Amino acid sequence: MAAAKKRQKIKDIRRVELIHAAHRVFMVHGLDGLTTARICAEAGMSPGILAYYFDGKDEVLFAMVRHNNRTLLEDVIARLRGARSPWQRLMAVLEGNFPEVAFTPAAGQAWLSVCARAGSDARFARLQAHFYARLRSNLASALSPVIGGARLAQIILGIGVMIDGLWLRKAAGGAQGHAAAVAVLLHYLDGALTGDEIARLKQPAA
Repeated sequence: MAAAKKRQKIKDIRRVELIHAAHRVFMVHGLDGLTTARICAEAGMSPGILAYYFDGKDEVLFAMVRHNNRTLLEDVIARLRGARSPWQRLMAVLEGNFPEVAFTPAAGQAWLSVCARAGSDARFARLQAHFYARLRSNLASALSPVIGGARLAQIILGIGVMIDGLWLRKAAGGAQGHAAAVAVLLHYLDGALTGDEIARLKQPAA
């Protein structure tokens, strides 16, 4: 039993190492350049080892995207834990979607590749749908104390579309950084919400 657990632990470690290596290769070479040979070389492992831990390159790609999405969501969740008002919850979601170390053209291009893959691969479509559902849920939890109904849905859609658009601009070489991206969304919210609504959102939660 102990030997089996040890083998499983080693397998889990190797899988994580290969996923991280795939991510680094992806950032440099994109989807088309994500080859088995490059992943193994980046991980410092012998050629062919990937086939021992994964059922092909596509499974590595899917695991990598799922891992990256989970990392982003965990960052948002960590920020939400420190929020003391609906407005702080809203800021946690907005800022968490533009991580300072990861909001780069390479990351944007990788995201675009994944979006394109979602159009033809049901697994990626489900992953993207889950990501958007979590975004809607987090935004609703922040805004629903003040607004609701169709207007809430419209504002959440607007924020989501703007987040996608800012990542698209970044993928195309946009110069805006984390602070500039968040500022754009705050400008949108300044027009979408009334001054009274913003003031109520900033009140500490009961």
